[in-house]
Amino acid sequence: MAIVLRYVDRLGIVKERFIGIVHVLDTSSLTLKAAIDTVRGQGYDGASKMSGAFNGLKSLILNENSSAHYIHCFAHQLQLVVEAVAKKHDDVDESFEQLALVVTVVCGSCKRKDMIREMQKERVAGEIGIGETETGKELNQEISHVRAVDTRWGSHFRTIVSLVNLFAEVVAVLKYVKEEGSTLSNRNQAKGILSYFKTLDFVFLLHLMLEILCLTDTLSKHLQKKDQNILEAASLVKGIKKALLVFGKDGFSQISKKVCAFCEKHSVEIMDMSGYYVTPRKRRTNKTNQHHFEVVIFNTILDMQIQEFGDRFSEVGTELMENMAALSPCASFSIFDKTKALLNGQLDIYYHSLLHDERFFNLKEIADLSRLLVETGKHLSFPLVYRLLKLALVLPVATATVERCFSAMKFLKTDLRNRIGDDFMNDALICSVEKEALENVKTENGNRQSLVSVRALVRPTPSSAMLLVAADALVFPPDIKLPL
Repeated sequence: MAIVLRYVDRLGIVKERFIGIVHVLDTSSLTLKAAIDTVRGQGYDGASKMSGAFNGLKSLILNENSSAHYIHCFAHQLQLVVEAVAKKHDDVDESFEQLALVVTVVCGSCKRKDMIREMQKERVAGEIGIGETETGKELNQEISHVRAVDTRWGSHFRTIVSLVNLFAEVVAVLKYVKEEGSTLSNRNQAKGILSYFKTLDFVFLLHLMLEILCLTDTLSKHLQKKDQNILEAASLVKGIKKALLVFGKDGFSQISKKVCAFCEKHSVEIMDMSGYYVTPRKRRTNKTNQHHFEVVIFNTILDMQIQEFGDRFSEVGTELMENMAALSPCASFSIFDKTKALLNGQLDIYYHSLLHDERFFNLKEIADLSRLLVETGKHLSFPLVYRLLKLALVLPVATATVERCFSAMKFLKTDLRNRIGDDFMNDALICSVEKEALENVKTENGNRQSLVSVRALVRPTPSSAMLLVAADALVFPPDIKLPL
């Protein structure tokens, strides 16, 4: 279990520090509680062992400490919204199944990967030659096909983007596998995918999900920032809801234009929207193509997406969030509401003191407010207000930092180092993750911080000398000697 401490330092700045890993005998709620029994705010995924109302880790801690607050990781909730739509809607579910099958078939050998890479180079070079593609820094990079995984945030979006950009190359490889595949199973798979790719249903779903996931991916990246605070996250969630509502009103015409252009470019048959819809299995219905794509597909998927957002992010409108939002410094405290913050003894003086202070004009978020309160010394004059601000800043919006720390073990504990003990690996992980704390390390007699002081900063233990020894032994080959 990886543990990260999120706190507000003496300067009022939010920081996150990797404390270390804890070996647990099992993943039951009681075992996890024993490992982190002194926390103030908790950020978890939606697993029942964490968020269960009766025996979950959240409930066990709340029984002993009623001031601890539970926040379901916003980024994980967002991924659950994407998964729910992908699984509940049959057409979307089928499209992602086909996308997963494409990765298996197209990327099944190095030869096929090389074919895609070479064809992409030739296409990009040709487009640059005729002026269809711009050139510049970080443009026209090599793209690989990505598999969508439910446990990887943003993977569904990257899968669709890669297919849209490599559609011509993927179709060419599928045609090759259809004709030259080594087994009958591979040839039949390629044939089935090709027939599905040439339908308007697939192209429409591809572009619709691309637009929707583009919005959610933007939010997902924002939520994974280290300096993210809970009020800004709540504002972003509300913003994405509004964006989806606006897109649901006038987005069909935008999608239709992009789909038509894509079909013309890749020789996909375009249907007459006034004609009756025929299913992929050649069954004629009594509904027009316009009704099928606009009502059955577009409106239904948008409604499911908006509903899932409302269900997953219901806590954004709770009393805790509203109370914290009352202290927001945006637009010179224009949304300040002392009736919600429940600190009436200090709030009147706090409000009038800061409202006419030029130093507090045009603050954008509560992180700026917290830092400026410390700089001006007003955090001493309004300790209860400052405590509420720290609570709002400390509550984790996303567990991205913890996920990254946990993933760092893959780089340290490999097949060649599979017998590393917990203590040794813990020291190595701290060196790998907390690079900022080690930047000033030179020598114990030098001008910079000593190993002992740095070790106390990241994780107080008596074995300070093991800090760089552990890192050097794991990161660098044994024939390279680095000066301490």
